[in-house]
Amino acid sequence: MSHEYRKTPEALNRLTDAQFRVTQRDGTERAFDNEYWDNHEPGIYVDVVSGQPLFSSTDKYDSGTGWPSFTRPIDAAAVTTKSDRTLWMRRTEVRSSGADSHLGHVFDDGPREAGGLRYCMNSAALRFIPARDLEAEGYGQYAGLFGDTTTADTHTEGETA
Repeated sequence: MSHEYRKTPEALNRLTDAQFRVTQRDGTERAFDNEYWDNHEPGIYVDVVSGQPLFSSTDKYDSGTGWPSFTRPIDAAAVTTKSDRTLWMRRTEVRSSGADSHLGHVFDDGPREAGGLRYCMNSAALRFIPARDLEAEGYGQYAGLFGDTTTADTHTEGETA
């Protein structure tokens, strides 16, 4: 199945004020006060504007910063980077390649054993798709990242298979 991930007027109209401020106005949400910083459920994170797959929970880690942090994107072509010199700092901004949504920044202080990068993202720029819902949401090609999460254990205590 082929997808064209892009920004549309309809998609922009569906965004909350916070999502619009972050993705379209290069905003940043507060640390430890955002939806996914402490999410440990298996699944993928997609661009809230276009639905483009961006990150996997298999690459998510607790950076202690209060924002969702990943060691790498789900596909290198899913994101683009550019120099950001706002706030009197030199940082590298991360944007989605399809819709050009501002996602956050990438830093070189991530886990060395996983490549050394920390993709520090804004929850408001992301939508989380739980692993158990990947097929139903049209992201079945990523289900293999998580093993068998689509079938629930239907055995009750004391029952044998």
